[in-house]
Amino acid sequence: MASTDLTKSVGEEARPAGGTSDDVAGLEAGLDALETYQKDRTPLWRTALGKVGPPVLAIAFLLLVWQIAYWAEVKPRYALPSPKDVWDAFMVEWRAGEVHSILWVSLERAFLGFLMAIAVGTPLGLVVARVKWIRAAIGPLLSGLQSLPSVAWVPPAVIWFGLNDSAIYAVVLLGAVPSIANGIISGVDQVPPLFIRAGRVLGATGARGVWHVLLPAALPGYLAGLKQGWAFSWRSLMAAELIAASPELGYGLGQLMEQGRDLGDMPMMLTAVFLILLVGIGIELLFFSPLEKLVLRQRGLLVGK
Repeated sequence: MASTDLTKSVGEEARPAGGTSDDVAGLEAGLDALETYQKDRTPLWRTALGKVGPPVLAIAFLLLVWQIAYWAEVKPRYALPSPKDVWDAFMVEWRAGEVHSILWVSLERAFLGFLMAIAVGTPLGLVVARVKWIRAAIGPLLSGLQSLPSVAWVPPAVIWFGLNDSAIYAVVLLGAVPSIANGIISGVDQVPPLFIRAGRVLGATGARGVWHVLLPAALPGYLAGLKQGWAFSWRSLMAAELIAASPELGYGLGQLMEQGRDLGDMPMMLTAVFLILLVGIGIELLFFSPLEKLVLRQRGLLVGK
């Protein structure tokens, strides 16, 4: 009897343990299910339609409003040309082979200036973010420089460097560096201190800690700063090209707009405006948007998207 009672008691004690094991297994299965990507992929045509359709409809709507304003003569025809007039002006430049060279002059300056801004703004932002007294000294200055219109730097840059490419690159740097530096400062501020302490325990100190721990953890904020830095680079370049016009500087988009103003050719000016807008949208869609999605997806924030 005693032996039977003892066996029953042991069996009853064993059941909860088995139940706990089943619960753990169920929990693990649930977590695995949460981490499993959706197998049924959205068809490519539907994805393309969802991404391309809304912008196309928005552009069509704006063109329609523009055409109606032209028909209603909201402004004189010379001040508000029709979409067809602007298209014809663009095709004149295209047939003359000028569009590619104009875009290349501006894009080359923009990319070189942006790369120089990254080379200056990244270490500057890291130093300001990690050294308290430097942050207290020049942190407000960076914020002030970021809010300063880039066009304000054009006259001083021309006086300092002359009417050449150096003046244009100086304006681009002064416009983009504060945005990149503030972006990485914001990203570093959002890094949990536990990450840095864990890196030190594993031997990631000094430059190794910055490269392997700090920069990867601050990447979303840094990427936002790079995105804003490119926007400031492009805007600064257009301001510099528009004001610092000279045959020695080549013929970029800013010079195209300035020539349209001198000739009173509104279709030419609007052509330059739309080319500037097209470059900005293209860089965003082809480079920054995919890179941003990649970074967020690696952090589990865009699973299945």
